[in-house]
Amino acid sequence: MGTYSAKPADIQRRWFIIDLDGKVLGRAASQIASILKGKLNPRYTPSFDTGDHVIVVNAAKVKLTGTKEQKKIYYRHTMHPGGIVCTPASELRAKHPEDLVMNAVRRMLPRNALGRQMMTKLRVYAGPEHEHQAQKPVEFKVEA
Repeated sequence: MGTYSAKPADIQRRWFIIDLDGKVLGRAASQIASILKGKLNPRYTPSFDTGDHVIVVNAAKVKLTGTKEQKKIYYRHTMHPGGIVCTPASELRAKHPEDLVMNAVRRMLPRNALGRQMMTKLRVYAGPEHEHQAQKPVEFKVEA
């Protein structure tokens, strides 16, 4: 009995919609990352992108536990000397609430070309409206 390896013709990509209104960011991001990796599929192959598409709505209403809203800092660098930019989570939520979810999910995926390919299947919206009704997404309940 050999090890099964998925092929591009075997993949049937589904569309899921996730509402993050009142959900905890880290727990939701880990489940989203699992969907993007394809771990829900019986044909999961670690070295191949077998994941599904995910639409996230109400990203602005996601919950951060403890004092993360004030104390969590997101860092980026302008690639110039002394160019580190520090942004608190509260300021990031006010300006770009989608980035809270994008950063959390991106950091739970592989840090290589495969992870970047998985991230292309994630669409995040701050409010309840999205533009993917034609794909007929199925609602996915995030636990806790």
